[in-house]
Amino acid sequence: MKPLVVYYSYSGITRRLAEDIALITDGDLRELKPQKPYSFSYHTAIKEVRKEIERGYCPPLMERTESMGDSEVVFIGSPNWLKTFAPPVLSFLRTVDLSNKTIIPFCTHGGGGFGNMMEDYKRECKNSIIKDGIALKADYNFDELKNWLDSNL
Repeated sequence: MKPLVVYYSYSGITRRLAEDIALITDGDLRELKPQKPYSFSYHTAIKEVRKEIERGYCPPLMERTESMGDSEVVFIGSPNWLKTFAPPVLSFLRTVDLSNKTIIPFCTHGGGGFGNMMEDYKRECKNSIIKDGIALKADYNFDELKNWLDSNL
């Protein structure tokens, strides 16, 4: 069975990482897009996101995400926004049944690693198997990612 690679990307950095994971694992890609995109201004987007995270808001997504197919392994990726995953990822986690699925988080960051994401995944995915994930900066190299995947899958 193919893994599923689900991600939200604001600037394209997380998208590149998700595409690389899908390429290496032969996984299926699914991008999470909020119905109302965040501002093109990064500083304005951070203000929008801060309000959503503080309220626990789950923005409506453009496409339905309920179907997981037969994937048993789900990579879930996001930029590190304010020490957690982006609100569209929370929307996904709260609309999909991930019971008994293996979740492998990944994130892109500017120096904060996963922040609190791993704890947040464990809280949101109580009936899932949460594996150690990988947190990479924008300048990661493909071989670094491939070696990590080869030794952790």
